[in-house]
Amino acid sequence: MPEKTAKERVVCAMSGGVDSSVAAALLLEQGFKCIGVTLKLFNSESGCCSLADVNDAGNVAFSLGMDHYVLNFTKEFDKEVIQRFVDTYEAGATPNPCIECNRHIKFNLLLLRALQLEFDILATGHYARITHDALSGRFLLQKALDEKKDQSYVLYCLTQKQLERTLFPLGELSKNQVRKIAEEKKFINASKGESQDICFVPDGDYADFITRYTGKTYPCGDILDTEGNIIGSHMGLIRYTTGQRRGLGVAANVPVYVVSKSVRDNTVTLGPDSALYSKSLNAACINLIACGDLKKPLRVMVKTRYLQAAQSAVAEQTGEDSLRIDFDSPQRAITAGQAAVMYDGDIVVGGGTITS
Repeated sequence: MPEKTAKERVVCAMSGGVDSSVAAALLLEQGFKCIGVTLKLFNSESGCCSLADVNDAGNVAFSLGMDHYVLNFTKEFDKEVIQRFVDTYEAGATPNPCIECNRHIKFNLLLLRALQLEFDILATGHYARITHDALSGRFLLQKALDEKKDQSYVLYCLTQKQLERTLFPLGELSKNQVRKIAEEKKFINASKGESQDICFVPDGDYADFITRYTGKTYPCGDILDTEGNIIGSHMGLIRYTTGQRRGLGVAANVPVYVVSKSVRDNTVTLGPDSALYSKSLNAACINLIACGDLKKPLRVMVKTRYLQAAQSAVAEQTGEDSLRIDFDSPQRAITAGQAAVMYDGDIVVGGGTITS
C-alpha cells in the first residue's frame, strides 16, 4: 500500500462483513486514527444493508473502541447504481453494478464525505494492493496476493486522486488469514458467509427486480436462429444475456445459446457454442491507471468477466475515451456492458466498458 503515516485519520467503510472488520482492526493496530462508517444504500430486510449488517458493523466497531456511523446514501445509490443497472439491461447489455458502486458511491461520494469531515484516507476490505511508482509518479493498482479473492477487476475505475487517498489493508492476506484474525479477536461476524449475488437482487432474479422497479411490462418477441429464421418466442429482452443456455424455451437437437439481442427489432438470436466466439472488442468510458494514455498498441492480459482468467491480447487506444482490444485467440461470450480490464503482470493498466 502507499506510504501512509499513523497521524492520518481514516474512515473505514464497514459493511458488516468479516473483511472490512479485519481491515479496520489492522489499521488500528498500525496506529491510525479510525472511525467506522456503514452505508445504507437501499432498503433491505436481509443481506447487504440490512439492520443485521449495520448491527454487526457497529458491534465490531464497539469492540475495537471505534466510533461508528451510518450514512444514508439510498437516493444516490438508486440514481447512480440501480437506475444505471436498469438502463443497461433495457439497452440490451449486461451491467456490472459492483463497478458502478465503486465508481460513483464508495470511492466518490464516500471519499468526498470523508474529506469534508477532515479525514485523510478511505479504507475498505477489498482484496487488492496499491503501490506508488517513483519513476512515473503514478499510483498503481495491483492484484491481491490471494488471486482467488482478488478484486482488482471491479476497482479498475479508480482514479489517481482516489488511489492516493485509499488503503486496502487486506491486499497481502489470504481469506483464511482474515478469518483467523477475526476469530482471534472474537468478532461477531468471524464466520459470516459471503453474498454471491448482486446486493439489491438477493434472489438473483434480475428480470423480476427490473419489472418491479420500473413497473413496466417488457414485450415478448421473436427468437431467431443465426440464419434469421423464427424458431420461438422470448419473454422480454431483459430476461436474456449473451451466452445464456437455460430458460430459452426452445427445443433443439443440439445445445443452443444466446448469441445476440436486438433492441431495435426486439429479437433474441440463438446459435451453437461456436457462434459465441470473437477475437476483438471495443470499449468506452475508459480509465487508465498505469499511464495517462496508450501512445501505441500495447500487449496486455485482459479479463472480460470478473471470474475469467486473463487472456493475451493487444490493446490500442482509438480515441480519448475508447479502446480496441484484439485477442490472440477467440474469446467466448464477450458481452456488452461488462468491463474489459487490462493487466501487465499483476498491475492493472486500466479498462473500460465493453460496447461491441
